[in-house]
Amino acid sequence: MARLPPRYESDVELYGDTWVYESIVGAIPGLDLSDGQAMAVQLLLFETAVLLSAWAYDLWSAALPGTVAVAVAAAGSGVMRQFGRGTRKLDLPEPYRRLLFGSSIETVLGILAFVGLVTHLFVFDPRVAEVSLLDSLFGPEPPVPVVFLTLLILWDLCYRIGTSWWAAVVALWRSWRYEFDAETVRRLRRLDALNVLFGLTQLGMVPFVVDQPVLLVAVAGHVVAVTVVSLAAMATLSVR
Repeated sequence: MARLPPRYESDVELYGDTWVYESIVGAIPGLDLSDGQAMAVQLLLFETAVLLSAWAYDLWSAALPGTVAVAVAAAGSGVMRQFGRGTRKLDLPEPYRRLLFGSSIETVLGILAFVGLVTHLFVFDPRVAEVSLLDSLFGPEPPVPVVFLTLLILWDLCYRIGTSWWAAVVALWRSWRYEFDAETVRRLRRLDALNVLFGLTQLGMVPFVVDQPVLLVAVAGHVVAVTVVSLAAMATLSVR
């Protein structure tokens, strides 16, 4: 088993040792928000846009699913910040930290999920359904600003889902590859449990896709996969 590297001398967030989302937020001059403040700002901005769009175009049927998507994405932002900060505070093997943060695989997974979702919404679903999901929410001629906002929220959601999946997979590899002291094991299990909790929040989207078999399987399957992999990572953590 590999030995742990020396503990970082500070908890400063260094680029290459953060999620892409954290790097972007950290690059904004003068911005230093707590987790609660960051979530509140995200919720306020996106929820205001959702409600204004629903009011301006009389699309109140889309307001509730939009609100749930915004809430899940905001929860994902909070989890990413807590998970990232909690990980950086631990003396962990450099390959694990580099794989988790420096590879940017979570962005690739987010892009793949987003492209698949867009393909489903705009190509597959209209071909197989009498009334597509987009038509049921926005009508046959959806307003351009509403489509723009919808895709922005969906990308935000897909990115966080990709991050959750990547964190679970790397956690399982970490548990198989390394041993840790008892306190580090306890804190790593708490971080893995946090990822499971975020996965469970995504079940809030299930009521809006029960008539969409592909999306239902994708959402529920992702939640189950993240839960199973994360629990396996927690169970296989070894104390040296």
